[in-house]
Amino acid sequence: MNDTVLIVGAGGQLGSELQATCPAGVRAVAVRRAELDIADADAVAARIEREVPVQVINAAAYTAVDKAESEPEAAALGNATGPGVLAAACAAAGARFIHISTDFVFDGSSSVPYTPDAPTSPLGEYGRSKLEGELKVRAALPDALIIRTGWVYSAFGHNFVKTMLRLMGERDELAVVSDQVGTPTWARGLALAVWAAIARPQLTGTYHWSDAGVCSWYDFAVAICEEGNALGLLPRPVHVRPIAAVDYPTPAQRPAYSVLDKAASWRDLELQGVHWREQLRGMLKDLKEQENA
Repeated sequence: MNDTVLIVGAGGQLGSELQATCPAGVRAVAVRRAELDIADADAVAARIEREVPVQVINAAAYTAVDKAESEPEAAALGNATGPGVLAAACAAAGARFIHISTDFVFDGSSSVPYTPDAPTSPLGEYGRSKLEGELKVRAALPDALIIRTGWVYSAFGHNFVKTMLRLMGERDELAVVSDQVGTPTWARGLALAVWAAIARPQLTGTYHWSDAGVCSWYDFAVAICEEGNALGLLPRPVHVRPIAAVDYPTPAQRPAYSVLDKAASWRDLELQGVHWREQLRGMLKDLKEQENA
């Protein structure tokens, strides 16, 4: 029986965690960006023909939210054209396609968690490109599975947690935005959710995944400081000061509220959501082990 799963975007945070958590009995073929241009239809078709995967996970994305404002074509190529090409190739080959999207498809005007069928209205080029990618995937392969997530971090790559640790090691005080609210997502937890979806090929449609609970970027930074100090990853406590988003202007406007409703995911994937602070502690322990290795 063919149990091959092709992981596209294998060098990123999620791609790395997917490889680290690959279940026994699954043949995972991991492909990095330098190895495959997902916007190249011929190259994608050739790779799928060579590997003959039963399922394909697209963990590749253009994730530079602010840069996307000045590079809309590059964002669209990575987040819209590429996913559409992958979905079309999967449709032609009879492979299942799992695509990772984002909470930035919403405008943040809600005061309750966004359900998968909530109206979308992205604020910036990054969100627009990701929404366009969802539409292209649906057009090419209606039965594709789309999983939206947000605030992703891990011990791999560049992310908010590692940036905060670096800055906290250099400074005595940090100012962090307190009026943008969402839920952090440890990429390892997201990877486990994706593997749970892989094991349930009957699932289609759109699902949401992040860790449990809610916080602002300020709350997240305070927790990083406290947990980092407890584990000895920081030389001393640092004062974290809350500021408004208007006092920290960025090229891209971000949603003020991007909490995702995960009820359907927890039910259908048969996974219990873990609070974001517990997940943060797990990632920092992982990071410490890597540093001490």
